[in-house]
Amino acid sequence: MRITVFGATGNIGQAVVNEAISRGHQVTAVTRDLRKVSQLPAQAHAQVGDVNNVQDVIRLSKAQDLVISATRPTAGQEKQLVDIAESLLTGLHETHTRLLLVGGAACLTVPSSNGGLVLDDTSLVPLAWKAIAQACFEQYQHCKAHSNQNWSYASPSALIGDGERTGQFRVSEGELLVDNTGKSHISWQDFAIALVDEAESASYVGKVFTAGY
Repeated sequence: MRITVFGATGNIGQAVVNEAISRGHQVTAVTRDLRKVSQLPAQAHAQVGDVNNVQDVIRLSKAQDLVISATRPTAGQEKQLVDIAESLLTGLHETHTRLLLVGGAACLTVPSSNGGLVLDDTSLVPLAWKAIAQACFEQYQHCKAHSNQNWSYASPSALIGDGERTGQFRVSEGELLVDNTGKSHISWQDFAIALVDEAESASYVGKVFTAGY
């Protein structure tokens, strides 16, 4: 596959680039900062571009099979997540390229909660995380309402961070995954496996899915 990755020098983006390359995919790795190009693997086709610029989205998605966006705004700029979704969906509508958008867990339902959302569960979303969670929820709602429905929305577990690539995780459509201790977590490396699996299978087009232990 020919895959473009926006946010390729971020934590999830780097893991996705490495995972996709290891499976033999042709990866165009995009960063906004020219100085970060040196962080990208030699096997990737490095490009400078801005996911908020529709023309960059069009330019970097032409003749590609898929765009994966794993970007995150800085603190205080959380509302940019909706703008990012709009830029991607608008640009990819023109190039007819599928989108795999990495979002947040806010839109997932909590197990055994009768449909309660992660967004509204203070044990999962403390006040310090509320702004980014709300923005992620609004981003997902924007995707659902958009005329371009050629997307999948990937929600990580409640906690995600550096760890091992185990390949031992579960995938769920729309419901938060928790382990037998009640913890919802996954490593960047295993989440990247789930993302590239979805890139290859297109199992959740027009849907939200998550991966966790």
